[in-house]
Amino acid sequence: MTGTQGRPVGGGGGNGAARGRSEAPAEAAGGDTVAAVVRQWRTVHPDLDTAPMEIIGRVNRCAALLQQAEDAPLRRAGLSRPEFDLLGALRRTGHELTPGELARETFSSGAAVTKRLKQLTERGLVERRGDTRDRRVVHLRLTDAGRDLVDGILPEQLSYEGAVLSALDTERRTELADLLGELLSRLEGHMRTVRA
Repeated sequence: MTGTQGRPVGGGGGNGAARGRSEAPAEAAGGDTVAAVVRQWRTVHPDLDTAPMEIIGRVNRCAALLQQAEDAPLRRAGLSRPEFDLLGALRRTGHELTPGELARETFSSGAAVTKRLKQLTERGLVERRGDTRDRRVVHLRLTDAGRDLVDGILPEQLSYEGAVLSALDTERRTELADLLGELLSRLEGHMRTVRA
């Protein structure tokens, strides 16, 4: 975006005026790192409406921080978040899926899914079954070990995620979830229209 993805710097691939500054000044001034970026852009371009940056920048920054922190329960189980998403898709749908269906379920590329499935299959968490009518088609399902792993991790993972969000009370979390859901629904509808 404009210097708000994972770094508290501004613009141009991270070469803006704030490059090299620590996050402490922004926090000391009573704002988050995106607020500091927005203030800097308003100084450089006071004629531009930087309001979208305050939302998109914060969404990107939150996502980057969550990725950097990693997911402790998953890490202890030797899983990455994308691998757990694949296992979770097989568990929650309750039936076999093809690699293409898994890619759509997890918003991943086919190549990424193929690579992750190879690792999960080697670990004995996922098993493959060839289609009886078309040998090019593969069906995937969890093994008993894969199902037990997902069911064992999920409560701990949800508890971990709850702790991450504990700074917000229940009402604020609900409000945030509703707003993000509305934004996501609109974006997904827009992208479907663009692809069509």
